[in-house]
Amino acid sequence: MGLIAHHMDKRLLDILCCPVSKRPLRPLTSTELNTLNAAIGAGSVDTVAGERVSEAFGEGLITTDEKVIYRVDDGIPVMLPEQGIGTTQFPGFPSPAGVPQNP
Repeated sequence: MGLIAHHMDKRLLDILCCPVSKRPLRPLTSTELNTLNAAIGAGSVDTVAGERVSEAFGEGLITTDEKVIYRVDDGIPVMLPEQGIGTTQFPGFPSPAGVPQNP
């Protein structure tokens, strides 16, 4: 098994899009997931609806423009507009392509 477990069906990922922008989605990288979960642990992450996010992500999807993140629960994407998480609240998003991030 690789470092990143992709539980989502590739065909499902191909048809999913952001319910707001209609942009395609891709899985979060391990670096992005770590950044997100560190911020959730620090209590500094809110959904688009302004609700505090308290549960760490095991898996997530991000729009290809790296602006919105959606949770994936047990392989099922939670594609509710109000549950989206804007990436402007994190340092390091959008991530420079191909540049390793220091922890």
